[in-house]
Parts: sequence; C-alpha cells; structure tokens
Amino acid sequence: KKKTMKTNNDFKNSELKNRTAQHCNDSGKIEKTQLPRIDFRRRWKNRHLPTEGVLQLLKYEAPRFLELAQVVGKWIWIKFESKQPSTITVALSELGFHWNKKRKLWQHPCGVFFRNRQRDARRTYHGYFPADIKPA
Repeated sequence: KKKTMKTNNDFKNSELKNRTAQHCNDSGKIEKTQLPRIDFRRRWKNRHLPTEGVLQLLKYEAPRFLELAQVVGKWIWIKFESKQPSTITVALSELGFHWNKKRKLWQHPCGVFFRNRQRDARRTYHGYFPADIKPA
C-alpha cells in the first residue's frame, strides 16, 4: 500500500494531486480515478511482429500514430512534442511500444531485441517516415 502524507487541509480545493490522480467527491472524500488497463497478451503478441506487420497494424488501428512513426533500422520510433494522456500511453503499450527514457520517445522492437546500445541508431541505420512514402 502506498503511503501518503496526512494533512488537515481541505483536499477539495487543493490543486495538488499525487501520482494516483486522486480527486475529491462532493462530501470531501478522496476518490481514485481508474486508469485504463493494458491488455498484456495483446502487447506481447504485437511486440514480436516484424516491421511491416507493425506498420500495417498502425495503418488500420492507429493512423494518427503512423503519421508520427519513423522506421530506424528494423525498429519503429514515435516521438511526441509534449506529454501524452494515459489513453495514448495505453494504446501504444498494447501496440507493443515501450518508452525509451534516454531518447525520450516510444519505440517498437519489431521482433528484434537488443541490449543497451551506446551509439545512436540513426547514425548506423537509414531512417524514414512511412507516412511520407506515396503508394504506387
């Protein structure tokens, strides 16, 4: 159980919230908002898809993500300008993406898993944006 600091302040008017996104109801009681659930079976299955399979998945299930996707080597990266809401985080997770803290972007291994790399993959591999390619 997570410990929180107890105070005698009126929580209803407070702008401060902890990581569990607590809210007060009309009686002043704290309620926790339910965060969206991740389907981990789907996530595991999607993480093993090849690059073309992930691009097809994005094309049909999340075309807005495809517009942001960049293919680097066999991996797919998605970068946002600012922090995204939890619904987008859950959607990306279920599609098989994970957050790369160092690069500050979402990446999909496309079935090719590496250990921690010291060099920048963009220097080694040719990168392109699939949304920029016109179909023949």
